[in-house]
Amino acid sequence: MEPSSRLERIQLNKATISFDDRFTLSEIDWIIEPSQHWVITGTNGSGKSALAASLAGVGKIEAGTVQGIPKNVGLVSFEAQAELIAKELKKDDADIMDVISLGTPVSEMIFEKCQDPELASVLVEKFGLTKLLDRAFRKLSTGETRKVMLIRALASKPDLLILDEPFDGLDVDTLAMLQAHLASIIDTVPMVMVLNRFDEMPDFITHVAYLDKERLEKKRGDKKRGDSGRLAVTVERQDEAAFNELYQLLHLKTTDLSLPEADPATKLPALDPNQPLVKLKQATIQYGDTVIVDKLDWTIEQGQHWQLSGPNGSGKTGVLSLITGDHPQCYTNDIFVFGFQRGNGESIWQIKQFIGYVSTALQWEYRVSTSCKNVIISGFYDSIGMYSKSTDHQKKIADQWLELLGMQERADQPFNKLSYGDQRLLLIARAMVKHPPLLILDEPCLGLDDMNRQLVLALIEKICEGKETTVLYVNHHTEDKIKEIDNHLALEKNH
Repeated sequence: MEPSSRLERIQLNKATISFDDRFTLSEIDWIIEPSQHWVITGTNGSGKSALAASLAGVGKIEAGTVQGIPKNVGLVSFEAQAELIAKELKKDDADIMDVISLGTPVSEMIFEKCQDPELASVLVEKFGLTKLLDRAFRKLSTGETRKVMLIRALASKPDLLILDEPFDGLDVDTLAMLQAHLASIIDTVPMVMVLNRFDEMPDFITHVAYLDKERLEKKRGDKKRGDSGRLAVTVERQDEAAFNELYQLLHLKTTDLSLPEADPATKLPALDPNQPLVKLKQATIQYGDTVIVDKLDWTIEQGQHWQLSGPNGSGKTGVLSLITGDHPQCYTNDIFVFGFQRGNGESIWQIKQFIGYVSTALQWEYRVSTSCKNVIISGFYDSIGMYSKSTDHQKKIADQWLELLGMQERADQPFNKLSYGDQRLLLIARAMVKHPPLLILDEPCLGLDDMNRQLVLALIEKICEGKETTVLYVNHHTEDKIKEIDNHLALEKNH
């Protein structure tokens, strides 16, 4: 990673960067132009700080390339702050005369290698550090130490300014002052910030990079922890639709909102907790001499999430229709679902009441112009569109689902005017309003672009974390795996 003597494009190409054998950034593709100002955001543990630090030369490049890193990088981060304090504390350990070191004074920390003393003096006064200049740096509070770090970085005349959570711990007046100063230098210094809160994003930010956490498979003998972060998506601030989708994704991934409760008035009959939800014994689907599914044994226990995969023609849809009761051969097979042994006089609606179902076919059928809110409410009635008067409690639950999805502002918008991805999110919420024991998601990411795919996956993760509904997730893309789903049934093509 050769430092550049002048500011130019910074480019990471398939860069895999490791940090002390504890964390790895995997195959990062990222370009930062000199005129751009970025915010890095994402889930906890996804590597936001690691990616920012890599722009200052931190980390070991294991694969790919990193080009254009400038020589003079101003870095402010909790890690750099802790490192500086640790270095100060080591001065006591190194004193062979047993004389207690007073530590480096704040004035020396700020002005010793300062490139712009005039600016540093102005910032010292604005940050309220004038009376602390003679105090030892290590004696400062965490907030005061952070202010010193900011002054050092800003007064170093950096070619690139990297600020990791720069607004944390600052009072209102100091925060406003810092934001105003940063806005005043945007024409001369490109900035990269790490922020967890979207509402703290300065107006001058032009681009957003979103990171997600993934778990690497450990190889035999590999003692590394296996945590890895990947750059999932980059968005231009001026692309309003993409920016809003990213906001939704962060909302789903990082908020503590739980799933809205079910409506007591439409509460489903209780199931025996000691019985499986679904049990197929030697299930076979056959058309003439062609066997699609051959003697399948499959049990789905309550709370046991499954991923179902297989090539086209392997029988995925057929197996689902055996479970839902829509397949004509369900009566010729040994099928136990939701306490019923099929073929003993139960109705199909007794079965379907326990199932939430989402598929591309359903989305094609749901072409009514009803509002987003009514789409969710229609799940209480298993209808396409609204033909019954909803209760105040049902409306409240629908509002809670819209809040969870980050779509409160679009409650009254027509469903058929939404993006394909937002429609899919609403249909999943519709399927979930009654908290069905089994939620079947048949290729929920089919036809979605990368951002909408991640939105849908984030919502499925949220549902899996809820513990009340068992998820049966049909998918054949390995990269779309849900971390909460540990069970996998892979069908093979028999014909």
